[in-house]
Amino acid sequence: MLKRINPVLPELLAGILLYGIVLQFTGMWFVKDKLQYSFGLWIGIFLAIGMAVNMAIVILDSVDMMAARGRAVRTGFWSVLRYVVVVGVFAAALYFKLANPLIMFLGLMGLKVSAYLQPVLHKYMVRMPKKGGKMPVDSEKSSVNSD
Repeated sequence: MLKRINPVLPELLAGILLYGIVLQFTGMWFVKDKLQYSFGLWIGIFLAIGMAVNMAIVILDSVDMMAARGRAVRTGFWSVLRYVVVVGVFAAALYFKLANPLIMFLGLMGLKVSAYLQPVLHKYMVRMPKKGGKMPVDSEKSSVNSD
């Protein structure tokens, strides 16, 4: 379903989750309050995932509307709403002392890190075997001369 929204969205989400797992296991050694660290990190990671999915849906809807109506659709509302939700979640976490805001921000930056690592992840995810057990074949390597 995610590939129908945007073909690189699954790779982007996988990168965010991988980033979260790496930070979870490396950062736990350096903090005193492990629970606040974990909550902050995973709140930030889930915010990053939500932002990525929302951006992909807004882009898809905008392109569809532009193709159908021949005019651009305002996406500014959705951008502002995304950031209002992020600020609201940060404010709630600070108010209830649920998580470390710095670590939440670090988790949120998983969206940026994953965007930069997406070409690398794409290379490895394309090479992974499909459900049938066969490796995908590159079109450049599979062209065989019939001479």
